[in-house]
Amino acid sequence: MNVIDTSFKPDNSKSVIKPLILSHGTLECRNMKETRAFYEEFLGLECVRHALPAMHARCGMKFSIVCVEVGDDVKPLGVLNHWGLDVESREAVEAAYHAAVEMKDKYKIREITKPTMRHGIYSFYLGDLDGNYWEIEYYDGSVHEDAFDFGDRYTMDGEPV
Repeated sequence: MNVIDTSFKPDNSKSVIKPLILSHGTLECRNMKETRAFYEEFLGLECVRHALPAMHARCGMKFSIVCVEVGDDVKPLGVLNHWGLDVESREAVEAAYHAAVEMKDKYKIREITKPTMRHGIYSFYLGDLDGNYWEIEYYDGSVHEDAFDFGDRYTMDGEPV
């Protein structure tokens, strides 16, 4: 199993704001009780309810997702707005896919794509009960580390570097 170093000193000496870490992002849910069960029991996230309408969810890094309960006002997202969860092998992706298919009704999973190889990553996507998407992925390395280690491959004008 890959052990990923989850800390580094950010190079933000030229920026206006000098953040220490990217601490959290937010998403919406309809029913926090059902969503928490899905996050903990199926996705394997650690959750804590820190406010009446919200909870933090995390996994392995100093970053959390703040899930805010908004009831039927939840706005479903598209698959390009997804959260990635890395697993330890292609077999773990396959096992997660089969579990998602088997437990689709229990956790109100709306959509499940078939596992496939995309841009060097073996993965599948699932749309959850709140209209959020999750990519369950295996990459031989660290997607996070490699993306930044490789650096820009294209300029902001779309030209190869």
